[in-house]
Amino acid sequence: MSLSAPIKTAIAQAAAAHGGKAAMLDALKLVQEAEGWVSDEHLAEAARTLGVTTAEIESLATFYSQIFRRPVGDTVILLCDGLSCYLCGGDAVRDAVMSKLGIGFGETTADGKFTLINICCVGGCDRAPVALVGPERKLVGPLTPDALDALIRGNATGGAR
Repeated sequence: MSLSAPIKTAIAQAAAAHGGKAAMLDALKLVQEAEGWVSDEHLAEAARTLGVTTAEIESLATFYSQIFRRPVGDTVILLCDGLSCYLCGGDAVRDAVMSKLGIGFGETTADGKFTLINICCVGGCDRAPVALVGPERKLVGPLTPDALDALIRGNATGGAR
């Protein structure tokens, strides 16, 4: 399925304002906002609209952990794996969330509700361990294995992307 006309227009406007290469991240964000993730087809279409190669925009898309190149669950949990989080018990939180959801990093629950992604430091070291949750990327922490149930229950019906 092709990108909608408003998305193509927004990408073209970003390219006109900033240049094709400078607008690549904006284009990826626009596509992901509209579609929930960036498919190969949409990535190629954005590249054509920007006047850049597919390889150029693909290299940017795969660099950023918050650009999703596969479908994701209704709620994305970006679990920080930075040093402060690790030192403050992040490994126990990681193990608990993986056990609770029955998935590993980069996986989505069978019901499509949750996707778990590990992410390098998110800058919440004062509240470590932390995660970014939902479409607004809400910073939550400090997390404990016990607090995980409330976090998951609180986002189970969020419809977030």
